[in-house]
Amino acid sequence: MSPTTTPATTAAVRRRVTVQGVVQGVGFRPFVHALATSLGLSGHVTNHAGGVLAEVEGDPERVERFCAALAVQAPPLAVVTAVSAETVPTRGDSGFTIRPSRRGPGRTLIPPDTATCADCLREMADPADRRHRHPFITCTHCGPRFTIVTELPYDRAATTMAAFPLCPRCAAEYADPADRRFHAQPVACHDCGPVPRLTGPGLPQVTGAEALAGARALLAAGAILAVKGIGGYHLACDATAPAAVRALRQRKERGGKPFAVMAADESTVRELAQPTRAERRVLTSGARPVVLLRRAGGNVLADEVCPGSPDIGVMLPYTPLHRLLFGLPGDPPGPRVLVMTSANRSGEPIVTGDGEARERLAGLADAWLWHDRAIRVPCDDSVVRVRADGSTVPLRRSRGQVPAPVTLPFPVPPALAVGGDLKNAFCLAEGTSAWLSQHIGDMDELATVTAFEKALEHLATLTGVRPALLAADRHPGYRSTQWAGRNAAGRPLHLVQHHHAHIAAAMAEHGLDGGTPVIGCAFDGTGYGDDGAVWGGEVLLADYRGYRRLAHLAYTPLPGGDAAVRNPYRMALSWLWTAGIGWDPGLPCVAACPEPEQRVLARQLERGLLCAPTSSMGRLFDAVASLAGIRHHAGYEAQAAIELEARAVPAMADCGPPYAFEVAGGLLDPAPVLRRIAGDLRRGTPAEVIAARFHHAVAGAVLAACRAAAGETGVRTVALSGGVFANALLDEECTAALRREGFTVLRHRTVPPGDGGLALGQLVVAAHAAATAT
Repeated sequence: MSPTTTPATTAAVRRRVTVQGVVQGVGFRPFVHALATSLGLSGHVTNHAGGVLAEVEGDPERVERFCAALAVQAPPLAVVTAVSAETVPTRGDSGFTIRPSRRGPGRTLIPPDTATCADCLREMADPADRRHRHPFITCTHCGPRFTIVTELPYDRAATTMAAFPLCPRCAAEYADPADRRFHAQPVACHDCGPVPRLTGPGLPQVTGAEALAGARALLAAGAILAVKGIGGYHLACDATAPAAVRALRQRKERGGKPFAVMAADESTVRELAQPTRAERRVLTSGARPVVLLRRAGGNVLADEVCPGSPDIGVMLPYTPLHRLLFGLPGDPPGPRVLVMTSANRSGEPIVTGDGEARERLAGLADAWLWHDRAIRVPCDDSVVRVRADGSTVPLRRSRGQVPAPVTLPFPVPPALAVGGDLKNAFCLAEGTSAWLSQHIGDMDELATVTAFEKALEHLATLTGVRPALLAADRHPGYRSTQWAGRNAAGRPLHLVQHHHAHIAAAMAEHGLDGGTPVIGCAFDGTGYGDDGAVWGGEVLLADYRGYRRLAHLAYTPLPGGDAAVRNPYRMALSWLWTAGIGWDPGLPCVAACPEPEQRVLARQLERGLLCAPTSSMGRLFDAVASLAGIRHHAGYEAQAAIELEARAVPAMADCGPPYAFEVAGGLLDPAPVLRRIAGDLRRGTPAEVIAARFHHAVAGAVLAACRAAAGETGVRTVALSGGVFANALLDEECTAALRREGFTVLRHRTVPPGDGGLALGQLVVAAHAAATAT
């Protein structure tokens, strides 16, 4: 019996099947069409606001096979979360069709933007293919999704590709069930798609292949280009050319903050670092994030790319335009590694509009490589680190990962958590699904607040969440908290303590229902404490209902607030003062502070003027970096801590006896560590050894505090969260020490440990409070 023949003796049945999940924009309707046709079933399939709706009619056994195959044989980008079926009257259809999309209530999920697939890359490189060198080649398995969709259901008319009517040949592919581009919404070609353009002062405007060739030549000559990608513009230059990188750093006022680079291919990556198998897997994944790799000696990068950092942020091309920017075989040679940094001025959100790019990037870029496909919503590159065990920790969750949902351990009402002010990302949720936004940025600019509002409107449109509950940080000065207050509109607003939110985020992503508390180590730079102090070195007993502060880093004054953050030597002198250690002029941090400032600082500390107490572990890392002579002035967030980690790397395995905190009475006191460091400096101990011993000391303090907490509470599960745990050395050392003593360790895998994951924790705490209040 052939697969398409229905036995005459079997009464036909008809099922209406609803499929939910990431099922639009991934070739799901073509897949359903092919599956139904192969089984000899009649009926139809359509998109609707809640997912994909199909009706199939035919032999009962084949209808059951059809329903069973929907989840297990789905297309590569699909994520099926639910399949439901109901029996409906038979209609005697002939054949199976794809019907136009239907509007209505419901919710579906749009996939993240996905890197160009191997099939499209082969076609783009094939001179005989009609899409040879097409900068926007795509199919149902790859290309832009999140950043071009404007509304649901997901159809071409609901994307920014609506401005490009299909030519006859593309229309034929789009309508052909046997074609890879059957109902691929971004499909286009040279005749009907977007057009790349190269413009700049004194340059004739050129388009198409000439624009790509001109851009490669400019990069080879040392120019800085603004390059339009999927989620916004990048500023690009040759990463092996010191003068070009130096010029970009100066124009962007970047300070010493590392740049990410894009390597032409995997062999070029191996010239920069020695990626592990797990790191290669992440580098080549459809998400194509920036992966932090330990830098190899003698690599080809200019020193100005990532000064003082132990890592290089590397990504591979993820759009066909990027691939063509490096050239195809036969093209003149050009740079094989490009700096690819977000195109913006310091503190501003990434540029997406073409007119905006010409205006805001004037003076930064020498030329613009752009195109006429609009970007609906900005989306920066994601940044991840791969741990020794192969797991990944997202440091910035954005392009390629958003809007993939996070599954919650319990259902929540429609809710919005606005996150924090640094590395802002907000979170929408309903039921057991939470959607974290892409990276928004620091909320200290009006432009960033505007970007926040636009991103919120877009994600709310895609998810259908209409928040009845709001959550924000407890800090009264946070702009995100103030925004939530202004926009509550009568809805309950729950304020959640910063470090409680960090621990709750780790619990939620690990699926804990909150029935049993955890020991939470929340280490970061700053968070508003219950006593009005600046917290940041906290050991909490926490669940979703609340927390108890079991231990914390000892307090020291934060002299001058932000001035101490910008100048780590001030934190070093403050800690020496707290520990009763004299300001010996021979100590690097003392030498770095001008004598007049030392006199003012001493009076501040003695009188407590502009000296909020802080328990911040991030500030202690800053202090030790200065004390060891590594970094006295910070040009960007966590610069001193990053450089301290870099110096520790070569000495971690053989640094001699580590330092040790005094851990007693609920305090982690670093005074013994600081005294040992001062003594080591007088003996000429290398900074690498001091840095390594300090990292071991912090891990030892974590273990001692968790031992004490377990003895008091009986809890043996520890959650590590907060931006300090972006430090790979500390993350690995703490985890290894805790696991050796039988603790279960929760580390972030889905949301960032820093403030980019804060909103998830805010949301689950607020939702739990709302549920228990009713």
